[in-house]
Amino acid sequence: MLLEVSKAMSFLLSILSLYPVMMSAFFVPGTRWEERLALAFYKIALAGCVCFASGLLFSWPSPENSKAQGSLMSTLPVRMFFWAVAGMALLFLASWYLEEYYVPLLWKNQP
Repeated sequence: MLLEVSKAMSFLLSILSLYPVMMSAFFVPGTRWEERLALAFYKIALAGCVCFASGLLFSWPSPENSKAQGSLMSTLPVRMFFWAVAGMALLFLASWYLEEYYVPLLWKNQP
């Protein structure tokens, strides 16, 4: 019973730890992309620690299913971390590209 509750709480904490990564990567007004990237790396490291700790809880066998011993990389919090980081990296690269190559073209057309 306590293991199941701790799994749910750690999964919620994993989701909440990924939220500041997204906020620091995209929604910090007045910063350049280099500054946002540096801040995001620190928060990615913290979110990775939280998600891997949650993955350790998920990999422990429960009393009902004592035979199931999954690997750490196949647990839900760790997979969620990798998918979230991959998605945010793609979005960050797209925003960097648009900021460097497309936005200056918009400013040239201003009267």
